[in-house]
Amino acid sequence: MYQNIQQHVLDDLRLTAHIFLPSLRPSVGLSLTKLFLSPTTMSSSAMNPPIQDELQTLTISPLTVTLKRLPHLSDYLPNLQTQTNPLQNNSFYHPCNDGFYISHSDVILRQIVFDFSGKFPSSSPHLAYHRAGPRKEITFDPKQVCAAIVTCGGLCPGLNTVIRELVVGLWELYGVREIFGIKAGYRGFYSGDPIKLDPKLVHNWHKRGGTVIETSRGGFDLQKIVDAIENRRFNQVYIIGGDGTLRGAVKIFNEIQRRKLNVAVVGIPKTVDNDVGIIDRSFGFQTAVEMAQEAISAAHVEAESAPNGIGLVKLMGRHSGHIALDATLSSCDVDCCLIPENKFYLEGKGGLFEFLNFRLKENGHAVVVVAEGAGQDIIPRGDAEKQKTDESGNPVFLDVGVWLNSELKKWWEREHKGELFTVKYIDPTYMIRAVTANATDNLYCTLLAHSAIHGIMAGYTGFVTGPINGNYAYIPMEDVAIAKSPVGTKDHLWAWVRSITAQPDFQSI
Repeated sequence: MYQNIQQHVLDDLRLTAHIFLPSLRPSVGLSLTKLFLSPTTMSSSAMNPPIQDELQTLTISPLTVTLKRLPHLSDYLPNLQTQTNPLQNNSFYHPCNDGFYISHSDVILRQIVFDFSGKFPSSSPHLAYHRAGPRKEITFDPKQVCAAIVTCGGLCPGLNTVIRELVVGLWELYGVREIFGIKAGYRGFYSGDPIKLDPKLVHNWHKRGGTVIETSRGGFDLQKIVDAIENRRFNQVYIIGGDGTLRGAVKIFNEIQRRKLNVAVVGIPKTVDNDVGIIDRSFGFQTAVEMAQEAISAAHVEAESAPNGIGLVKLMGRHSGHIALDATLSSCDVDCCLIPENKFYLEGKGGLFEFLNFRLKENGHAVVVVAEGAGQDIIPRGDAEKQKTDESGNPVFLDVGVWLNSELKKWWEREHKGELFTVKYIDPTYMIRAVTANATDNLYCTLLAHSAIHGIMAGYTGFVTGPINGNYAYIPMEDVAIAKSPVGTKDHLWAWVRSITAQPDFQSI
């Protein structure tokens, strides 16, 4: 049953891999960490107008894909042993088919859109990641597992679902009985006693907003945290948080490696703004968009019910305007969407005031959606305000909604003195953060939690789990901690926003 874990190290293997690609599934030869695509088939309509039903063979060569190597406990603990996954004997699973367990040759391409003219850009490498899911051999003996779960940073719909599913998955799938919640973020490792968790305790947590084990910003003290992990004999650490939290998780992972501790660390990315890179989306985002639409609908009703009425809605999005963008596209009531990635200005030709003046004359009302990080470069602030940071070290943003509300009123008083004018300002930030996750996000949180469990039980460490092109993958934590996901103002999504709102591009004064 037991065997040396070294056979799992990919550096010395040649494997045949299957790329998980919706419309393109060629066989792939894997040599060390390089993948080479062989000829495959595609419908002729992919290149030419459909004339007849036939397949055309296309040669895609040369296309080199680099497989991102995943850290494993055996990297620094070479004598670890493996054992058969207990799912093999789970009466509820019957994992008898060949596709149940994931092999090391199952990988997922990050890029799935290709130019079949044969012209491939050489500047950006094509990357692949290991597919998430249960492995037939695991490194941890479930009876010896002592797991810690911590939530850090701001609230986000779905936090309690992730915690619940980690507890239930560890308990029911693998038979783990020592599971603890770390209270109030990173500082909870060294400032208080953890909470013992079990399925009965967390049974209804997914129906509650926020995080029952509490969260906080800051409090990161690397030595104290790792000392606590070592002293309390935690050997699996599940860290749920955004980019700042994940940067801290990378430091914890590196310190654990330096001390050569038999402790695996996994990150579950959490940011309602959806600004974590590489993965398709972060949990809570779709719930946030759904709730944002309610605020936009209310603003639209208010604006429509007043002469020269403007409904102004501020949505979350410090560095990425994904919530504002998706809410704008799905509501169809927004006249102008302002996001951090696209600078705007107020006065002059092509400015916001000129556009709103036109809309008010045309329709009698307008709705403006602004992401919290938009316009920070044009809001007046003193030197002291420029230096302020929060407990996580992020720059403190000024309230663009309050500022824009004030500027709109000053503009109207200056240009249309004596005429009726109403601005209804809505900031639903804390309402959105605190709600329970919708059905889509609840499902997503469950799959994230179970993917994390399967990976960590197999001995992987220093990784993040998340979907890439719809397939769940294991990604080196360091890569995700530094990756961003800005709105591409040159791509089709932003073009759709412009076409729906007909707003100015703010590119010239």
